[in-house]
Amino acid sequence: MSFTPSPRIHALDAVRALALFLGVVLHACMSFIPGIPIWIVQDSQAEAAFSLGFFVPHIFRMVLFFMIAGYFARMALGRRGILGLALDRAKRIALPLVSLWMPIFALIVTVVIWGAIKANGGEAPQQETPPLTAQNFPLTHLWFLYMLVIFYAVALPMTALVRLIDRSDLSGRMIDAVTGLLARTPLGTLLLAAPLAAWFITTPMWMSWFGIPTPDTGLFPNTGALIAYGTAFAAGWAAHRRSDLVLTAWKRAWHFNLVIAIGLTAWLVMTLGVTPNFMPVGPGMDRLPVAAAYTLAIWTWTFGLTGAALVVFSRENKVWRYLADASYWVYLMHLPLVMALQVALSDIALPGLLKLPLILAISFALLLGTYQLIVRHTWLGGWLNGRRADKNRSESARIPADASA
Repeated sequence: MSFTPSPRIHALDAVRALALFLGVVLHACMSFIPGIPIWIVQDSQAEAAFSLGFFVPHIFRMVLFFMIAGYFARMALGRRGILGLALDRAKRIALPLVSLWMPIFALIVTVVIWGAIKANGGEAPQQETPPLTAQNFPLTHLWFLYMLVIFYAVALPMTALVRLIDRSDLSGRMIDAVTGLLARTPLGTLLLAAPLAAWFITTPMWMSWFGIPTPDTGLFPNTGALIAYGTAFAAGWAAHRRSDLVLTAWKRAWHFNLVIAIGLTAWLVMTLGVTPNFMPVGPGMDRLPVAAAYTLAIWTWTFGLTGAALVVFSRENKVWRYLADASYWVYLMHLPLVMALQVALSDIALPGLLKLPLILAISFALLLGTYQLIVRHTWLGGWLNGRRADKNRSESARIPADASA
């Protein structure tokens, strides 16, 4: 099998950055959601409208991220080979997970304790901390790295095995034929949505308002997350095999996909409510309308936003190039900072419409500032992004084409 080196696709860098930055926005909104608290602190100015800042991005952002990751993964495979890709991802995904988890978790625990003391009138509440087990291990927001490690641990050996037993690439040509057919018709969206919709319908305790259960606790990801994000990773991998055809199809249909996504999301909000609902509906076909609407919204948002980016960012944009490079660092480090700002501002009598932008402005300023000062031109940038940025080289030459994977 031979690969043609792929040029950098700036639109997909922008999409990846969008997915990660939306995570910052989503987490910042969580303290402003009214009703039963779902976060470490509930702001005194919580209002129902802020729930949309969580609900809408949560529908699609991580499926979007994993699809782009799968696309870049196969792009990187052509440049590095199986062993080279395995070593690169061990360095840039597995190693950050192992080395950064403890300090980030320690910061999160510190903020949680601070929030509990503040809520308890200045005294630390008395409660026992359960021992860590494989079932309750807190991956925090770094769960996405853990899932990527799992997908690479499956994809790379499978690729090696297929190359060994299918030297004529018959299976690859079959995948290409199916991918080409599905990319040209809405059938592709329906088929991608079907496995997760089936899980939504049949799983005993699905809380429809929260969509895909976040696999942030435990070393055994829930089945829904494996289906959703594994499907997305595989779809991105297959899309790269027919890159020109698939990207063209997404560009042509982006208006249609976004209109459908917005319509489905509006229906879901009207059906499920604006505030969190913790009451699961019993398994069965009564769930079908919501399950179908939710999964179709996932994929129409994913294809619509990717297609729109391919139109808007058809040429290199230095601002988005910079933000794409910074997005990994921003997402890795944002959560303790956002949580600390939420606790600090939670009881201040300012409108939520001022506090939320203030939290985001301070967070992004500090995270982008630290990226520029201590990451971009240092060994940290070389570790996380694949190559440190060189002040004397052009933007497009700074990082290899697969470095966003």
